[in-house]
Amino acid sequence: MCGIFAIFSRDEEPIPSQILHGSKHNLRELAYRQSGKQRHRGPDSTGVHVIPSEGVAMVHERLRIVGVALGDQPFVSDDGHLVLVANGEIYNYLELARDIAKRRGSYNPKSDCHVILELYRDYGVELLQHITGMFAFALYDRRTKQVLLARDPVGIIPMYVGEDKEGNLWVSSEMKCLVDTCPKVETFTPGEARFGRVGELKTCWRFEQNWIQEVPIQPCDLTLLRTTLEGAVRSHLHCDVHFGALLSGGVDSSLIASIATKIMRERDPNYRLKTFSVGLKDAPDFKAARHVAKYIDSDHKEIIFEIDEALDGIRDIVYHLETYDVTTVRCSLPMLLLARYIKSTGIKMILSGEGADEIFGGYLYFHKAPNYKDFHEELVKRVQQLHLSDCLRANKVAMAKGVELRVPFLDTGFVNYVMQIRPEDKIPGPLNQFGGEQEKRLEKYVLRAAFADNYLPDDVLWRQKEQFSDGVGYDWIDSIRRVATSHVTDEEFAEAALRFPFNTPTTKEAFYYRSIFAEQFPGESAARTVVRWVPRLDWGCPEDPSGRAQAVHQVHKD
Repeated sequence: MCGIFAIFSRDEEPIPSQILHGSKHNLRELAYRQSGKQRHRGPDSTGVHVIPSEGVAMVHERLRIVGVALGDQPFVSDDGHLVLVANGEIYNYLELARDIAKRRGSYNPKSDCHVILELYRDYGVELLQHITGMFAFALYDRRTKQVLLARDPVGIIPMYVGEDKEGNLWVSSEMKCLVDTCPKVETFTPGEARFGRVGELKTCWRFEQNWIQEVPIQPCDLTLLRTTLEGAVRSHLHCDVHFGALLSGGVDSSLIASIATKIMRERDPNYRLKTFSVGLKDAPDFKAARHVAKYIDSDHKEIIFEIDEALDGIRDIVYHLETYDVTTVRCSLPMLLLARYIKSTGIKMILSGEGADEIFGGYLYFHKAPNYKDFHEELVKRVQQLHLSDCLRANKVAMAKGVELRVPFLDTGFVNYVMQIRPEDKIPGPLNQFGGEQEKRLEKYVLRAAFADNYLPDDVLWRQKEQFSDGVGYDWIDSIRRVATSHVTDEEFAEAALRFPFNTPTTKEAFYYRSIFAEQFPGESAARTVVRWVPRLDWGCPEDPSGRAQAVHQVHKD
């Protein structure tokens, strides 16, 4: 995983030097400087490719994970006509490389993302029908002066586009590279590709599935669910560096760690996965995480943090996240401390359990869903907004410290299978009808049931959902709320609607994060890239996103 950056001239003519922050920059200098704001995403190398006569600059900040020796970007085709900067992992690249070799006679990919360049030569924009993975990329075709931009179906990998005052197109993994040069910025839509000349880009591909528009009727097959997730984890294990797994003690991260351990022990029966937990002293998650670590015999490490230590990073985390969403800020600060520690151990890739709550209905407020149709439609909404919340947090916090985070639950094939399961089998509470028997069941029941045979201890497998920001220690939420609130006076908060007419903060905590964001990312265009994560108020849920605020929450005590 890396950082990508590009500038494309609006008329394919040279872009003249310009003044930025009092200094004159030619195109290469401008691109290098602005991409530098996300250089934390690629601490191993920076690659720059500039075509001055056509007003094109493409920059790649690399974190070497796959194809360590040969995979530095930007990639340029042998004939010099195609230039690519790509961020992510193409999980089926070995299969694609074999197919390319058959057509060409021989082909050795420089890295997993290199196949994108070769597939474009063969299929053009139809290449998106062939790749599976998490990705965001920009490709420039010098022959036609056309640009291809694309982002993976769920939006695991971030990408933003902007337009400067001259109408030039800017592309970046993080918005911070764009806001001081582009009055107009936007989040690039997940599951979409755009193709054409600058100013004439048209959508040429969309991720489309029946479950997005229709309520599914397919019953859950526990065996198929289990084998599909195991296949997703297997595909996510390919890398050329040391890796580990996050282990919160919740069912999601615990299952990923357990499955990964079983797969790695097929080759090495003595393999011990490195696992990591973070929390305050005596955090609810620690006891469960220790139990799982002992059960799967992982090499486990607990990172204990102090409240003040995490609170010091509030301004930093808003900058890295590029959001003012309360839920995302709350849970990201402990994760930032964890990512820093993981990086210090030499690990570059980490597995995590993000995505399960969205596709299975794991959040506690889903117990309030009034019927199957509303439940499924809320799942679809949550999946489509993952790039604004959990995926944004997981990617940007880990990459802030140069660590790649992979999310097997969001493997495209697995998402499609789970989202095609009828809501009667997934809905938590008394409406659940799995197996044709209606009875009250725990959230994510079918996921737990699919892995009931020797994957996790029963008390973890059947443990109630504990949101990460709660599980690291209940005092954490209370403390960050109190400290953030203390920075906002009653008089300031009374003017919230005047100062922030869009996404007006409804609490002093939200007002504080929004004020920091506005300072770091000024302008309405940047503010509109954020969508707040809140439970369904029309279902009778409280507005506070903490799992503890939901009526069904049970306090976990030692």
